[in-house]
Amino acid sequence: MAGMDFFIRPATGTSSSDWVRIANADIKVRMTRRLTRTVVRGQEGDDLHDEGSESTMYTVRGEITIDEYKRIVAMFRTGQPYIHDPFEERDVKVIFAVMEYDSSNESFHFELLEDVI
Repeated sequence: MAGMDFFIRPATGTSSSDWVRIANADIKVRMTRRLTRTVVRGQEGDDLHDEGSESTMYTVRGEITIDEYKRIVAMFRTGQPYIHDPFEERDVKVIFAVMEYDSSNESFHFELLEDVI
């Protein structure tokens, strides 16, 4: 499958020029729900309760220049950036869980976490 455009901007960004576009990125999304399981002794089975909150992990891989890396590492250090979710077509506030960059081949790997209550 061909890569997609990935967009990220700093938390303080307010205009379209604040977005960094990363072309041909590989984007993977993993969503989980918070569940509580109650086991009642002496009863049949147990109860599974959906707490109504979810977390989404965005894993993004691709290549960026050193100048793009510098812009993104500044976002990493200054608060919660926003990304544009290309699947749901919405802007999402996230935190960086993992950020890797290899200057020998300009490859990167980001893991960004959205937590919805």
